[in-house]
Amino acid sequence: MTLRKPGLVAATAVVLALTATACGGGGDSGSDGEKINIGIKFDQPGLGLKTQDGEYTGFDVDVAKYVAKELGYDEKDIVWKEAPSGERENMIANGDVKFIVATYSITDERKERVDFAGPYFLAHQDFLVRADDDSTWNKDELNTKELKLCSVTGSTSAQNVKNKFAQEADLQEYGGYSECLTGLENEAVDALTTDDSILAGYAAQKEHQGKFKLAGLSLSDESYGIGLKKGDTELQKQINDALAKMVEDGSWEKAADKHFGPADYDYEPAPEITEKS
Repeated sequence: MTLRKPGLVAATAVVLALTATACGGGGDSGSDGEKINIGIKFDQPGLGLKTQDGEYTGFDVDVAKYVAKELGYDEKDIVWKEAPSGERENMIANGDVKFIVATYSITDERKERVDFAGPYFLAHQDFLVRADDDSTWNKDELNTKELKLCSVTGSTSAQNVKNKFAQEADLQEYGGYSECLTGLENEAVDALTTDDSILAGYAAQKEHQGKFKLAGLSLSDESYGIGLKKGDTELQKQINDALAKMVEDGSWEKAADKHFGPADYDYEPAPEITEKS
């Protein structure tokens, strides 16, 4: 059937409106196969990793998939977005993603710009050192050592160690943990500092086994939350409900065992959900 000009204009307007809706950064309802953009890390083994064959794996990835499913999205509808530590708040505020699951520690400073659901995991800051390092690591003595430390720009670990434990350390901040790991292996730095969950994932990788070890420090409690747009209380509740269900039906523990078990990492039980509006 041939459309007259007024009808054609109206039809075009409808198509453009639908296209704009479908291309929205975060995505809306998944009931009709619409896409949802979710932020994760691409370089954290055991948590959020993009493999060489283009697959996405890790505990955070499994949590994100479970939450997306409870929101009505099939796995095929997920568009994974890399969420570097220093860009997470901007990605959420700009609508580039619906939510972020990326070892995202809940802090008061971050809550000024974004809201969180959860927490869904509790980690502790530690040091990763070379396996042949015979130093005695004690958090009360870190300032007595001439340390070259590495962490990632925008992470709470970098701020925490510099402000509280090793003010005199030479702290180098790189864009990604892989760069820190290379520096540690090449002896350009003495230790990589971040959450023990992240460090355990790196140490457990096949190519790294036997090269590194955790120092055994517990410098902080890091409660991982799912970051979302500030003021979106409906989404916050939906995600919290999904996380509670994941724990209740055993999926949380199954995912934790799958990804942390090979590293012999003694992870904490699922934490109580506290981020509610």
